[in-house]
Amino acid sequence: MDKDYMNNKIIVSGIIGLLASVLVGIGEYLLHYDPLARFNDGGFLFMQGINDGRTTLGHFFGVFGATMYTIGCYHIYLMLRPANETAALSAFFIGAFGFILGAVWIGSRASISALMQLPLTPEIESLVQLYELRYETLLTVVRITALILSLIIIWLSMTGRSYYPRWMAVLNPFVLIIASFLIYLIAPQIGKHMMPIALNIAFFIFFALSLMHARATTTSEE
Repeated sequence: MDKDYMNNKIIVSGIIGLLASVLVGIGEYLLHYDPLARFNDGGFLFMQGINDGRTTLGHFFGVFGATMYTIGCYHIYLMLRPANETAALSAFFIGAFGFILGAVWIGSRASISALMQLPLTPEIESLVQLYELRYETLLTVVRITALILSLIIIWLSMTGRSYYPRWMAVLNPFVLIIASFLIYLIAPQIGKHMMPIALNIAFFIFFALSLMHARATTTSEE
């Protein structure tokens, strides 16, 4: 019974993590997608022309979905725990901390988008600069936590003692994020759809693979 309960926790938490990547991916796409792909132009020019209805819908998808990522981090912890309890727990706390900050960050995007629809007066530019200081700093921390989480996944997967096969070390979230950026550079017409949601694509793939291995592991234990 205890084993069944643990197996169910692994599967359910993984499904919730996968759902988080879908919901936040939808939200970020609505908030950030720019058909002109002005992502490298600096600032928030890529948000110009996005209507309020689209950003409002994206806001709610993103914020509600982001809260579920912490449960997805618990799934990663459960999958890594057999290799090293302390390191796996560190992965959970670091990942959850990053996603909590990410929820705060994504909750601000509809507001900066609204500002970008206004004429860029000195007052608006001052507000944009404050936004960059207060919220883009959070995004930097999110990226750092994703990197640290990925390094722990690489380490514990390579031991061969976690529930992940060793090759999962290659398909860690950070590498998958980089893959989206490379696709954007090589094939911009495809990549422009991936750039706004690169982190969510990465975690969707990771959670999907993780669930596959979780199901295989729990089935073999029955």
